[in-house]
Amino acid sequence: MNKKVVLAFSGGLDTSFCVPYLKNERNFEVHTVMVNTGGFSEEEAKAIEKRALELGAATHTTVDATETYYRKGIRYLIFGNILKNNTYPLSVSSERVFQALEVLKQVKKIGADAVAHGSTGAGNDQVRFDIVFEILAPEVEIIAPIRELGLSRKEEIDYLQKHGFNFFWEKSRYSINQGLWGTSIGGVETLSSHGYLPEEAYPAQVTLEGSEIITIAFEKGEPVALNSEKMTPVELIRKLREIAAPYGIGRDTHVGDTIIGIKGRVAFEAAAPLIIIKAHHLLEKHVLTKAQLYWKEQLSGFYGQMMHEAQYLDQVMRNIEVFLENSQHAVTGEVQVRLQPYNFQVLGCKSDFDLMSSKFGDYGEANKSFTGRDVVGFTKVLANPLKIYYSIHDEESILQQ
Repeated sequence: MNKKVVLAFSGGLDTSFCVPYLKNERNFEVHTVMVNTGGFSEEEAKAIEKRALELGAATHTTVDATETYYRKGIRYLIFGNILKNNTYPLSVSSERVFQALEVLKQVKKIGADAVAHGSTGAGNDQVRFDIVFEILAPEVEIIAPIRELGLSRKEEIDYLQKHGFNFFWEKSRYSINQGLWGTSIGGVETLSSHGYLPEEAYPAQVTLEGSEIITIAFEKGEPVALNSEKMTPVELIRKLREIAAPYGIGRDTHVGDTIIGIKGRVAFEAAAPLIIIKAHHLLEKHVLTKAQLYWKEQLSGFYGQMMHEAQYLDQVMRNIEVFLENSQHAVTGEVQVRLQPYNFQVLGCKSDFDLMSSKFGDYGEANKSFTGRDVVGFTKVLANPLKIYYSIHDEESILQQ
């Protein structure tokens, strides 16, 4: 009997090439699995299954991991207000580990000898898939045909046509990866430091003018209602995208350090993630203490970097998740946001836990919990350590440094 391989399958050219290649050239019984983390509709999932079986897969499995992806991934990205390099909400990079984990379940379920994916040797995704398999199933062979053979797009198409698969392989100018937490877009413009995408490159075109105000309700840090309509966080993310994307909101270009050691640049549109993160952050600034905000920022930045660099399985991530979740106990309230073409503004919030309390004073207007004389004494105490320092060191030389 042929050995079994489980192939992470998306239905695109690369993974489509892998099916007959693994079957005909490597003598594997190929079992495909498509893990949906929010990027495919039900109709698209059915079309992907049809293609896999036509290409020669022995079986095909569709796994809907959207809720798992939210609960174990996106939820903490919201809690941490995580934007890579203060820009990118880890739209696609955060999906891969959850896809790899579901693929691995299939490997173990059917007792496969190998696991395969369609990543090239030029990006981060190859590491994100490989590392999960290497850590959790070191006995299983990892195969990445496109990376190993270094094939061009034309060579893949020629191979498929030679074996009777004359699918229409549209050569798009742009590489688009859509998921629940946003869409990444790559093209010739993102290969240089100064290029920028034209309007038509974005999947969501601008069709709305004017402005509107929406309200997002959070409960313990999670988005739970939109414009007073209660819904699950996943439903809210999808609904918010429907409302905001036609304004052209959420577009930007991220540049950063890749796992493989070079600078990378990618455009994205992520209307819902950016709005939710900014609204959530505003609410936190009202209900958390100064020290909570400071340490959340330190740990969140590290968490986002580890997620981006495929280190999700490191136990320090579970430790940080405990901190992040514990910090959300008072992050409950409503936030208003104005939407308008290419922009949004977080307007204000309401919360029963708001620490901006007029009982203690109004900033710049009046103090109610202390007097001006108290400030004089407080300032003297606050200044005392540096008064001592400058009594010993030459003040002029210090100030001229």
